Amino acid sequence: MARKPAPYSPPSRRMRGFEGAASLVSRQIRKAGEARGFAVSRLLTHWAEIAGPDIAALCRPVKISYGKGGLGATLTLLTTGSAGPMLQMQLVPLREKVNACYGYNAISRITLTQTAPMGFAEGQAQFAPAPAITRPAPAPEIRRHAAQVTHDVHDEGLRTALENLATNVLSKARQSKGNRP
Repeated sequence: MARKPAPYSPPSRRMRGFEGAASLVSRQIRKAGEARGFAVSRLLTHWAEIAGPDIAALCRPVKISYGKGGLGATLTLLTTGSAGPMLQMQLVPLREKVNACYGYNAISRITLTQTAPMGFAEGQAQFAPAPAITRPAPAPEIRRHAAQVTHDVHDEGLRTALENLATNVLSKARQSKGNRP
């Protein structure tokens, strides 16, 4: 009697190759976020983009609590006492921005929780986003070499993108091999 072939199973973890760090911890992050009501973690990770830099500097999301029906959640924001009145006037546009992140009217109310500039644990309540990392400008000879490599491309946008890519690759190669172009 012939044996049936085994059903397909995905390769074991060793056979998949390199995995990004985000995929390794995504389950734990989702679990921690859902414990506080954040089913969409994008609200936490991209708060400065969603709320805008002015509002993000004044507050941060702390908790989302859902009502009995599941719709009409309440977003709780942590802010300093002095910024509370300014944020109170901006809650309606902020709610629209947050709901645009979700794709539907998930948040029906936003409440503010005011605290001292330094929370209960000193030095942990930071509202400012991390500063952007600036890279030094590439050497002129690397820019010239990248322009020579991409001079045959007729589409201006594609040529610019390829030139930037070539500049980055050549800069990395120069850094890893010393000072050779």
